[in-house]
Amino acid sequence: MTDTTVRIDGNTLRLPGGAAVRFVRTLRLPETGTHPLPPGLGEFPIRRIADHPDTVPREWLARGGVMLPVYLREAMWLSFAGTVEPAALQVGVGKVCAVSGKPWSDRLSRNPQNYVVLPRQPWLDGINSGKGTVRQFVAVPLGLGATVEGQVTGEETWGGVQLQSFPLSEPRLAEWREEERRRSERQRMTLSAGGYGAAMPMAAPAPGGGPVPVAAPAGRPRAAAAMGLGVGGSMRQEVYEDDRPIGDWAEEPAGRVFVHLVTPPEWRRITGEAPPPSPVDRAAYTQAGLPWYDYYDQDAQDLAPTDALEGVQPVGDWLGDDHEPWQDPAPHQVKPLKDAPGKPVEDGDW
Repeated sequence: MTDTTVRIDGNTLRLPGGAAVRFVRTLRLPETGTHPLPPGLGEFPIRRIADHPDTVPREWLARGGVMLPVYLREAMWLSFAGTVEPAALQVGVGKVCAVSGKPWSDRLSRNPQNYVVLPRQPWLDGINSGKGTVRQFVAVPLGLGATVEGQVTGEETWGGVQLQSFPLSEPRLAEWREEERRRSERQRMTLSAGGYGAAMPMAAPAPGGGPVPVAAPAGRPRAAAAMGLGVGGSMRQEVYEDDRPIGDWAEEPAGRVFVHLVTPPEWRRITGEAPPPSPVDRAAYTQAGLPWYDYYDQDAQDLAPTDALEGVQPVGDWLGDDHEPWQDPAPHQVKPLKDAPGKPVEDGDW
């Protein structure tokens, strides 16, 4: 029988099929202009809803899943580092697909594509909003209309983040594992022959923490102070097109989880734990000379944005102007990752 259990390993959510997801705190970008990738400033702590039956709202118990604390207008990104095997991961914001802008679905789709491909997609910082760009995930309360959910559907019912993973179909997964076995064997032979520079194969991390139930028995009623995700500034990031036939993926999801977003006061009341400190001031970060990032994969194709997501407006239109000072990073602070352009080759006399 297939294990559909989602588990918490530290601050990492491990979904069946090998998908790993961490929620990372980051600097909030200005809502004008297009910017490099902001840095990670630590992981959001994650706790199971089922571990707090007497203090979470009843509807959260019914939905199950996990929760994390986030400040008003705090930005986040999703890291997929540590994903073990290929997976198609659907990411919903208030049950609106962050890739396609379509309603949440239990099936994968290619027209438009409603998932990201792991591990090729190393992270996702926001909704797919333009050619080679995304608009940053920013936390806002439900009820203002500022969330992606409110702008796309006209209602704010769900909030939070939804994740659903699909592994490769059994035949394709067997082929992939055999290819990985052969690649590892070639690397071993290269190393034993005195070669260098080959990457060592990674062992699958052991799942930790308790299982995350999809639903739990109802507890005492309490109104939910629900949060959802709106959008902030634009940054240079591609959402990659799947280069596999859609038939390579399993037809049914292997696992799913609902991620509730909790205000810091609610986090303290529900869990008894202190929330993380308030977000880092971005001007101070930049002035300190700390790095920003630029990521490019020359072998991957970017997905075109859909009309539904391209038209989503930033949270500042509902909450007012962002008065936090902004200072552009110096060119030397933007660090290239993966397929970064190399230094030019200087010619000389022949």
